[in-house]
Amino acid sequence: MIQQLQEATDFIRSKTNQYQPDFGVVLGTGLGALVQDISIQHSLDYADIPHFPVSTVESHSGKLIFGELGGRNVVVMQGRFHYYEGYSMDQVVFPIRVMKLLGVKKLFVSNAAGGLDPEYNTSDLMVITDHINLQPANPLIGKNIDELGPRFPDMSEPYSQHLVQQALDIANQHNLNVRTGVYVSVPGPMLETIAEYKYLRTIGADAVGMSTVPEVIAAVHMNLPVFAVSVITDLCVPGKIKKVVLLDILEAAAKAEPNMTLLIKELIKRQG
Repeated sequence: MIQQLQEATDFIRSKTNQYQPDFGVVLGTGLGALVQDISIQHSLDYADIPHFPVSTVESHSGKLIFGELGGRNVVVMQGRFHYYEGYSMDQVVFPIRVMKLLGVKKLFVSNAAGGLDPEYNTSDLMVITDHINLQPANPLIGKNIDELGPRFPDMSEPYSQHLVQQALDIANQHNLNVRTGVYVSVPGPMLETIAEYKYLRTIGADAVGMSTVPEVIAAVHMNLPVFAVSVITDLCVPGKIKKVVLLDILEAAAKAEPNMTLLIKELIKRQG
């Protein structure tokens, strides 16, 4: 694994003139337009990078983009990988580990999620303060990679509370209606049954999705501070549940995207 990570990192550096990103950004389903705000210096297709998986999900472009956002150097995943695509957890988090080797100091993650809190509306933003992991595996199972982090990483603060507070301050300054809550990650790819929605709400989740947690686990393992935000793209509350198609999710994400872009851009500006 370390050899593969190093080969991918070396290839990226050779193709980007040793570009040094300070922050990593992962863009979720329907949330790729943030790239339009980036002064792009380099763009690499996932398929060209050694050992990188390739996005198989519609709306995930599959590009690693280097440039400036908010005046800071960033590397952006325009499209991520999911366990339900058939990848191993090591493959799902491979880009996050590469980002760390490239020198990234903080990770910013977005996703599309279903709203379990009855107060939520479609296109709301939810800053993630904690998570529940219901994925059937995680990227730390197996022999520990000591070069990356400890065997038993602490997960009492998977999301940087400092970054959360900064994000809430930004939301207040820009009159953004931003929620805070707990994200639960499930395998997918099917959406949940009504009984499952009730169960997920009962165990303490405010939003549900099929990503993010594996990447966050890998980041915490490497001592990489994380900020994450969900765009609520459908409602999972009795009385509000309707059959969902991908187009509906993309439309809800597109409506929320300007606010999410503003939030992440301003948050990156504030980092020292």
